[in-house]
Amino acid sequence: MYALVDCNNFYASSERAFQPELNDQAVVVLSNNDGCVIARSNEAKDLGIKMGLPAFMLKDFENDVHIFSSNYELYDDMSRRIMNTLSEFTPEVEVYSIDEIFLKFDGFKNYDLNKYGQEMRQTVKKNCWIPVSVGFAPTKALAKVANKIAKKYSDRWNGVYVIDNEEKRIKALKWLPIADVWGIGRQLSKKLINWGVHTAYDFTQLPDYTVQKELSIVGLRLKKELSGLNYLDLEETERKKAIATTRSFAHDEYSYDNICERVSTFATRCAEKLRKETSYCSKIEVFVITNKFKEDEPQYANKVIMNLPFASNSDITIAKYAVRALNIIYKEGFGYKKTGVVVHGITPEPSKQGNLFFNENPKHEKLMKVMDLLNISKMDPVVTLASNDLKRREKMLRERLSKCYTTNWDDLIEIS
Repeated sequence: MYALVDCNNFYASSERAFQPELNDQAVVVLSNNDGCVIARSNEAKDLGIKMGLPAFMLKDFENDVHIFSSNYELYDDMSRRIMNTLSEFTPEVEVYSIDEIFLKFDGFKNYDLNKYGQEMRQTVKKNCWIPVSVGFAPTKALAKVANKIAKKYSDRWNGVYVIDNEEKRIKALKWLPIADVWGIGRQLSKKLINWGVHTAYDFTQLPDYTVQKELSIVGLRLKKELSGLNYLDLEETERKKAIATTRSFAHDEYSYDNICERVSTFATRCAEKLRKETSYCSKIEVFVITNKFKEDEPQYANKVIMNLPFASNSDITIAKYAVRALNIIYKEGFGYKKTGVVVHGITPEPSKQGNLFFNENPKHEKLMKVMDLLNISKMDPVVTLASNDLKRREKMLRERLSKCYTTNWDDLIEIS
């Protein structure tokens, strides 16, 4: 059996975890630069607030809803705590997203899975103060369906639903609209509806030949999974093929110096991520984009990929070549809305490729270790490159940012 555990309204719940006075209150979380709504509590949904609603349109709800900027430092740490807690219930897990995790239960035939699921919910609530929903089923795709039922009818099933027989499977699939099936997007659902496929059950009744021809082998595997046949096992965490740090500017940026500082900072962020994975990169991509919504202003977008002379995860090296790449594509006279750095050609430490004629200064490795040690658990680094802003690493517009209760010593809750 598989279980999918999904955090309920994760971003909003993370804010509530440290501000219990927000319980039963409408809460929304905004995107980067406080642009639009990306998370809502159930109370906010009941008010009619839609996903993607521009922030300025929330003025109509100002007195009825609590609005927060995205606190990614808090959400990432809460996610890690939840995943670690759930990993204690079975050794076989797959972290699917920041708020979802698959668990595989081999050898649990004599367990009461509903009771076990309740224990999982209570443990997460006790340890992390976040409500979760749990769906059990024989396959991953069906576990997704079971989780939707557990969340939709939480009062009836107390947040846990188990699909453990054919009657439950068929009933669940007939209930689920085809557009809500895992892996079926908006465009594909329109195509299937035109075929007369309106529910997940209808999808399982299509001939295998038709599904594979029209939806490829991936679609056929999904059909088999929904039919109760296990075709998708837990996936091992793969080493990333690319690591990116990109941000939109709070306002259109016309200054080369400011853009250069951002590119240098983003490059060091990528280098830090590489070191956390004990990996190195051999290519650096830098891009710039103007504001496409200002149609009356000149538009420009470009990117460049540079090969490093040797594999590296050093702030100094990666920032140096990222700035060189920016100088190739930067043009004056444009108002830039977004820039970013992406590192490619990632290899683990044992497979690091050297250069026959010259390599990176060996002092870089020792320096990076010291810098990482000094900067650990700090939102803004204690030590960084002189080309970076020493006072503020993140320059997004986050006017409604909550405290980083678990990652910043200054924001720890005080109990008197």
